[in-house]
Amino acid sequence: MDPRHDVQALSDVDIHVYEAVAGPAVEHGWVGLDELVHITGLPGEEVRESLERLISQGYVLPTPDGYGLGPHTFGVWR
Repeated sequence: MDPRHDVQALSDVDIHVYEAVAGPAVEHGWVGLDELVHITGLPGEEVRESLERLISQGYVLPTPDGYGLGPHTFGVWR
């Protein structure tokens, strides 16, 4: 597995933000920053910092309307 895509290396905040992106993004294809702040209950700056990390690792992609999911890269080690 590519270490840049090791879900176990994500912080609790990053996982929380990723899950907040995943719900609306699966249904609508994207979610806006204001909605993410509302869903997570985190300060806007913390959400933006987490999004930057998630984008840099390919888990989240910026879209014209907000943020969507990157390619599914999660795997299970046996």
